[in-house]
Amino acid sequence: MSDLEQLVCDAEDRWLELFTTGPTKPPSRVLGLGDAAPDARLLDQVGNERSLSEFWSEGPALIVFWRHFGCGCGVDRAARIVAEAPQYEEAGLEVVIVGQGEPERANAYRELHGIPFPILADPSGQIYDAYGIGHWQPEQVFFDAPEEYWSHPQEVGLRLKAERRGRGRPMVDDPWRATAEFVVAPGGVVRLGYSYQYCEDFPDPRVLTTAARLV
Repeated sequence: MSDLEQLVCDAEDRWLELFTTGPTKPPSRVLGLGDAAPDARLLDQVGNERSLSEFWSEGPALIVFWRHFGCGCGVDRAARIVAEAPQYEEAGLEVVIVGQGEPERANAYRELHGIPFPILADPSGQIYDAYGIGHWQPEQVFFDAPEEYWSHPQEVGLRLKAERRGRGRPMVDDPWRATAEFVVAPGGVVRLGYSYQYCEDFPDPRVLTTAARLV
């Protein structure tokens, strides 16, 4: 087993444990207009240490906090972010993604989906917490799933884990972690905090680009 495969297996085990336990963090109360954007030094997908503040040092930044790397909504967001990249560039946005996975998994995910932006690794979730990104509740995750999912029993988690692994998209990391996107002005002041209410609650790119032009 390669190092990457071992990381994926470990992340699957963590997913199952957290799936069964259920949400333990409060719902998101994300940073908003006028709040100071926390800085942090994180490893990117190739293991280089990067500061969040470097992305807003010369212009507005778009910080995208990702769902776990096995999430189907993440696949959809990846396709959208690739298609929307010219709009972000035209608005002067420097885009950076923060994900739960380690650099090795972040790099594999980035290459798989052709994402042109760096992915920074926050496996502890501390930066998610700092930006006010908490846990979704079962109704936000399973509103379109069979009722047996609502109480997230282990047997359902085991079945889902096996199904997704068989399809080449293993369930990994924290299944309850919500997501959000932020436009941050030069100087590190939040212009917009967009908090997803459910997995596919993607922002219209015009909301992000207009916020960038108003910084």
